Amino acid sequence: MAAPDTGAVDLMDPALTADPYTGYARLREQAPTATVTMMGSPPAVLVTRYDDVRTVLTDPRFVTDPALAGGPDTREKIMTAMGVPDDVAGYLLRTILTVDGAEHTRLRKLVSRAFTVKRVAALRPRVEEITAALLDDVAAAGAGGAPVDLVEALAYPLPITVICELVGVPVSERAQWHEWGAVLTTMDRERTGPALRAAIAHVHALVDARRAEPADDLVSALIAAQDDDGDRLSDREMVTMIFAIVMAGHETTAHLVANGVLALLGAPDQLAALRADPAGWPGAVHELMRARGPVQFTQFRYPTVDVELGGTVVPAGTPVVAGLLPANHDPRAYDRPDELDLARETGRGEGHLGFGQGAHYCLGAALARQEGEVAFRMLFERFPGLRLAVPAAEVTWLPRPGFSRVAALPVRLG
Repeated sequence: MAAPDTGAVDLMDPALTADPYTGYARLREQAPTATVTMMGSPPAVLVTRYDDVRTVLTDPRFVTDPALAGGPDTREKIMTAMGVPDDVAGYLLRTILTVDGAEHTRLRKLVSRAFTVKRVAALRPRVEEITAALLDDVAAAGAGGAPVDLVEALAYPLPITVICELVGVPVSERAQWHEWGAVLTTMDRERTGPALRAAIAHVHALVDARRAEPADDLVSALIAAQDDDGDRLSDREMVTMIFAIVMAGHETTAHLVANGVLALLGAPDQLAALRADPAGWPGAVHELMRARGPVQFTQFRYPTVDVELGGTVVPAGTPVVAGLLPANHDPRAYDRPDELDLARETGRGEGHLGFGQGAHYCLGAALARQEGEVAFRMLFERFPGLRLAVPAAEVTWLPRPGFSRVAALPVRLG
């Protein structure tokens, strides 16, 4: 898995993207850290063991903005390699996901009310309503034993509908977000630039429309906050925030659902226990996120001072990659970590790292967990005979570094 000329591990190596569980486990057990590169980026440090990864995510000495660590911005080469135009790169390099300290707190505070536990709980009836309608479509498509792709029929449309309703994206424009997300998944540099440019232009138009005609949605709330105090939120910050929330708010959840259904179909005894006691679904979603979560590693973090990780001193400004997948399968943190145990006790709080930890903990984690819980429970209640339409070994995965995502999930309803 060595990258040419550098001796570093190439995170885009086909062997690693094809079987990330084996590849990252090997790296984790060889050493606590590894030198890695991706898409021509300068060498970075990958941490793979649970305690070290948690340190990178929670220790305030690590930041997401390289300027705060006094180092070069190693992300620019990746943007160029991906085909991201200069006029769009700024919308990706400075978002709520990539800034720190007071700037991050200010941006997060503006949107956090939409994702509180109370607000998410109030959304449950609507999430159930959307899921029921989608399952009606699944039933119609699968009538007579025809195979149905649950990625396209359930896993994608559920979270894109929920997040677009919350944000304020019109119904007629939601399918376009799925198309843009699909383009970014391919990492095709010829298509990435046009897709990103179109998405950013779309968000600008959405903001203009809500300025003219406010509604009960997040975009209108952000515009009102800006009108109250223009220093709280610039136009560019608003656009980047909306783009990040919509894209992150459906892509990851879609693949949590798809990965989770595949895992559940492979654990019939545990699935039967959940059917008998639906109170176990919230815990099961956590275990599915730990064991089959779609995000393999985080964006770069940068230490502001020299930091020791796993016995290695990482100099200030060095890009660090936190390996969520290997950490969540670390035998130092979990008994039988590679086994799916839907009744696993993780202790107080959220023991796994699937949603991250620390200041940049996933803003929409509660909503993603709820969507997963509702989708799994209602799907298997509605179709108790649900089964794969192909052998599990023939389910295809998207070979994209950083993510574990099935390309399609063909099932028969039974």
